[in-house]
Amino acid sequence: MHTVTVIGASLAGLGAARALRTEGYTGRLLLIGEEHHRPYDRPPLTKAFLTGTVDASALALADDEETAALGLTLRTGARAVRLDPRARSVTLATGEEIRTDGVVVATGATPRTLPGPVPGGVHTLRTLDEARALRAALTAGPVRVVVIGGGFLGAETASSCAALGHDVTVVETAPLPLVPQLGEAMAGVCAALHADHGVRLLTGTGVAGLRADGAADAVTGVTLADGRLLPADVVVVAIGVRPCTDWLADSGLPLDDGVICDAGGVTPLPQVVAAGDVARAAGARGEHWTAATEQAACCARNLLAGRTVATCRSLPYFWSEQYGVRLQFAGRRAPGDLPRLVEGSPDDRSFLAVYERDGRPTAALALNRPRPFARLRRELGRAADPVG
Repeated sequence: MHTVTVIGASLAGLGAARALRTEGYTGRLLLIGEEHHRPYDRPPLTKAFLTGTVDASALALADDEETAALGLTLRTGARAVRLDPRARSVTLATGEEIRTDGVVVATGATPRTLPGPVPGGVHTLRTLDEARALRAALTAGPVRVVVIGGGFLGAETASSCAALGHDVTVVETAPLPLVPQLGEAMAGVCAALHADHGVRLLTGTGVAGLRADGAADAVTGVTLADGRLLPADVVVVAIGVRPCTDWLADSGLPLDDGVICDAGGVTPLPQVVAAGDVARAAGARGEHWTAATEQAACCARNLLAGRTVATCRSLPYFWSEQYGVRLQFAGRRAPGDLPRLVEGSPDDRSFLAVYERDGRPTAALALNRPRPFARLRRELGRAADPVG
């Protein structure tokens, strides 16, 4: 291949570019990103960046020196609108057509939004620009914040808002947040973190709509499905994401909640692979930092080989930081798996628990127990891949 184009200047996109060079690719390498920023790290956006502990420069994943060393042509502010595999081309929103021999799809995901008009003061939090806008709204003085969605993104955002001294309410449709990920017992422990820090958690109700001051075009409240009205100066919508696949509608790629590919990121189209949040690999999308880095390395190798020679089957892992508590999870927990406390106490918000099925460990959860968790994570990894 003479030219490889990576669409998405994301963690996965940059990781794929790095991996291509590591695997020996010496041809032309392009990295195309829609945002007007170099690749940056997203997890701090809800934490240290939102609270003002770090600035944007600390989020950069690559500097000019590395870009030059990779021989990478980086195009920011460039949106891909079409992939034509027959013509081996990618078309940008400007009309420019890029001829390419191989394509890595790493366009990530975009936040889901509420239906209807969006007044001022309503935010999503996925990009650096969105984080900057929310941070500005939170530094103008004490405000009433309503976070819609109690998942990891919503919980982390609520934690940062509370740390800044704001009045915070979290609204969650489910009876309890994070039950699919952690199970009811452990999800209850994590949900209690909100109350520990003066944040109200309202569960079992959705959002019927937003109230706004028409003259100022500014949000004034959130109306819940049960009729309650929550006054609000700032609203953060954290109800999940959808993969960025609109630009691939007529590409011939199979699309269903992401780009359908195998465990190595290989798609049915020759010389087209996918990685990161946009990839639905082996039937699932992994919206986590570790999954993106591992998929990027795997799909780069397979792209150069022209077939699947490597698969990404490592133990799933994710982490979160909320209210000064580091939450870590690893493994494959099924709905019937029961947690067993190994050390510490949920009452102290510091413990290690292992999930078991028929007496065998399947996953682990830790709150503020990084060292013992790391050991258990390694043990779970060896058990899951005894020859690896």
